[in-house]
Amino acid sequence: MDKKIGVYVCTGCGIGEVVDFEALSEIVDDEYSVAVCKSHPFLCGAAGVAEIKKDLEEEGINAVVIAACSSRVNYDVFNFGPAVLVERANLREQGVWSHQNPDDDEDVKENIQMLATDNLRMSIVKMENMDPPEPYAAEDLSKTILVVGGGLSGMTAALEAAGAGYQVVLVEKEAELGGWAARCYKLPPLKPPFRELEENKCAAIAQEIAANPDIKVYTSAEIQSTAGGPGVFDVEISQNGSVARERIGAIVLATGARPYDPERLGHLGFGRYANVITQAMLEEIAGKGKITRPSDGKEVEKVAFIQCAGSRDAEHLPYCSAACCVESMKQALYVKEQNPEAAVYVFYKDIRANGQYEHFYMRAQEAGVIFIKGDVSCINEDDGSLSIEADDLLMGEKTAAEELDLVVLANGMVPSTLAGLPAEVQKEVAEQEAAATAEASEAVAAAEQRILNLKYRQGPELPALKYGFPDSHFICFPYETRRTGIYAAGSVRAPMDLPSTIADATGAALKAIQCVELTAQGSAVHPRVWDFSYPQFFMQRCTQCKRCTEECPFGAINEDEKGNPLPNPTRCRRCGTCMGACPERIISFKNYSVPMIGNMLKAIEVPEEDEEKPRILVLACENDAMPALDMAGINHLNYNPWVRIIPVRCLGSLNLVWIADAMSRGIDGVLLLGCKHGDDYQCHFMKGSELAEIRLSKVSETLDRLGLESERVRMAEVSITDYDQIPGILDEFAEKLDELGPNPMKGF
Repeated sequence: MDKKIGVYVCTGCGIGEVVDFEALSEIVDDEYSVAVCKSHPFLCGAAGVAEIKKDLEEEGINAVVIAACSSRVNYDVFNFGPAVLVERANLREQGVWSHQNPDDDEDVKENIQMLATDNLRMSIVKMENMDPPEPYAAEDLSKTILVVGGGLSGMTAALEAAGAGYQVVLVEKEAELGGWAARCYKLPPLKPPFRELEENKCAAIAQEIAANPDIKVYTSAEIQSTAGGPGVFDVEISQNGSVARERIGAIVLATGARPYDPERLGHLGFGRYANVITQAMLEEIAGKGKITRPSDGKEVEKVAFIQCAGSRDAEHLPYCSAACCVESMKQALYVKEQNPEAAVYVFYKDIRANGQYEHFYMRAQEAGVIFIKGDVSCINEDDGSLSIEADDLLMGEKTAAEELDLVVLANGMVPSTLAGLPAEVQKEVAEQEAAATAEASEAVAAAEQRILNLKYRQGPELPALKYGFPDSHFICFPYETRRTGIYAAGSVRAPMDLPSTIADATGAALKAIQCVELTAQGSAVHPRVWDFSYPQFFMQRCTQCKRCTEECPFGAINEDEKGNPLPNPTRCRRCGTCMGACPERIISFKNYSVPMIGNMLKAIEVPEEDEEKPRILVLACENDAMPALDMAGINHLNYNPWVRIIPVRCLGSLNLVWIADAMSRGIDGVLLLGCKHGDDYQCHFMKGSELAEIRLSKVSETLDRLGLESERVRMAEVSITDYDQIPGILDEFAEKLDELGPNPMKGF
C-alpha cells in the first residue's frame, strides 16, 4: 500500500500547555515523509474530525497518525473506514497527565517534550511498517451450531441458538435427551418466589426440541472426530454403526458432570451399610413412589443428609460442588412431603444456597428440617438403623443422630471431561488444592475420556485446567475454552446449580453465535474482536523447530508429515505468541511484526551518557498493562519520565531480538509489563505472560555472558486494578538502573 500519512496533534486536555507543537512539527517534517502535520485544540470534536476528513478527501490522506489521547478512548471517533489506516500516539494519559510540571521546571518540561517526541516518532514508524489487514476468507463457511450433550444445559443451548435463527446439531450419547436432570423426581425452584419444588419439565423440553425443524438430533451417538476450526469444523458423528458428517461453525460442549465416585467414601459408610446412599440414588427411590430404605423396604421416618461428602476435602474434591446444598434441601422436602412428622437432619460445613435460594433454605427450615453445622466423625449401624456422631461447631460440643433409617451423602460432581480417568489420576487431580500441576495436567490429557476427538496436534480434547474443568478463563471470558470456537457450558465448565446451568447454556450459545458471525467476516474472536489480521508464514526459512506449534495457547497450528507448521487461521486469536516463539522470525501480521516493533524501539532517541537521561523501554501488554498505565495517567499519578512504552498484543509475542536491539541501541533497561498468571491467572491469552517469563530467563543468561547485568531486563505482572502500583514499579526499576549506571553499549 502506498501511504500518504497525515499527522494530527491535539493540543487540548493540557497537552498544548506543556508540549511544543512547533518543535514536534519540525521533527516530523525533517525525519519523515509526511504529507500533512497539523494541530487542533479539540481534535476529537466535530471540527477536529471534520478537519481530518477534509484532508482525506482533498489531500488523499490514507494513513492517519493521531497524537492525542489513549487509543482506548475515542476509537469510534477516529474510525475513518477500512481504507484508512489509523495509529494513535498517546500524549495525554501516558504523557502530560502522568508527568506533571507544577513548578514550570525547564528540565521537567524538556523531559515531557522528549517523551512526546519519541511517542510520536514510534507511532509514525509503526504506520510506515504496517499494511491494511486482509480478512481471511474461509471456503464453505458454516454457521451451524453443534451442541454436544443433551442434558439441561445442552437442550437449553440448542433451543436458544435455534431461537436466534441458527441451525443446530445436537448430539447425545444416551438414547434419550435430558441427562441427569431428567432422572430427578422433582426440581428445586427455578423461578420466584423460589420456595416450592417444581415438576420436572425435562421431558417437555425434549419434546420441544424434537418438534423444532432447526434442530437435528443425534441420540445414542458420539463424536468420532472433529477437524478444522470455527466456521469450518468437519465433525464425524457415529450413531448405531453408521457415521454422519456435518460442517459446523461453532461448538457448545455441554456434557455435564457425574457424581463423585461414592466407593471412595467408605469412611462415611457407603458400601458398608446398605442404608447409606447418595443423592442420585435417593432420586431414583423417590421416583418410584415412597421413600423407603434399601435394606428392608421400610418407609423412612428419620433421615440424615451429610453435605460435602467428598467435596471441599483435600483427599477427594477440594472444591465446592455448588448444587449439593440445594439438592439436599430439595430431598429433605421429599421426606417431609411424604411424612411431615419425619425427623430430617442436615449436617453441613457451610450452607451454600446462593442468591434467591435463601428463600428455599428458609422454606426447608419452616418445614422442620434441622440444620447442624458439624463435622461427621463416625457412622455406625445396629440392626439396620444408623447413628451419626459429629462435632457441633456452633455449640462447641459433640452431637449425635441415632436410629436413622437412611443417610444420604451429597457426594459432589466431577466434570465429564474426567469421567474416564482411573481413580488414581482422579485422586491426583483432586489433591491439587490451588490448581493442577503440570504433571497432573499431563496425566489428565493422557487419560481423559474422549468426547470431541479433536484432530489437533495439541491433543484430542480440551485442555483441562483447575480440577479438570475445561474452562479457559474464569475471570474475564466465561464459556471460552482454549480451543477457539468451542464453548463449555453448565457443570462441565464449573460446578453449578440448575438456574446457573440454564443461564450458562444461554451465554455459551450467544458466544457460539458471536463466533460464527465474526468468523464469517474474517475477524478474530475475543479478545481481539474486529482484528482482521492473521499470522502469515514465510515458509522458505522454516526450520521445523516446532516452537510455534508447541507454544500456541489455542491449538491454532497443526503440523504436516514433515513437521512444517499448518496454521488454521479461524482458530487463531491473533495474540502473536507464535511470532514471539519463532527463532527465525518468519511469522508476522500485516499490522504487527517483529521488524515493526524493532523499528519502533530504534526510533527512540537515546541521549548520550553525559546527559544523564537514561531510557527505559516498557513492552506492555494491551489487555492489562496498557489500561493500568492509562488509569495511572487518568488519576494523574506521576512516574519516571525516562520511560518509553510500546504496546504489544501479548507478552507471549515477545521476540528476544527486541531486547537485543534495545540493548544495542543503548537503552538502559527493558521492563516487560504484562498480565498476571498462575493459579488464578489473569492473562487474556492464557499462557502469554508465563511464556514471556520463561523466555526472560534465557535472556538473563545471554546478558550475563555479554557482560550486561541481567537486572537490566525485568518482568512485572499487573492487572487493570493495579494502576496505583504503576509509579512504584517504574520508579523502583529506574532506581535500580541508576545504581547499575548507564548501559555500556550506549553510543556504539
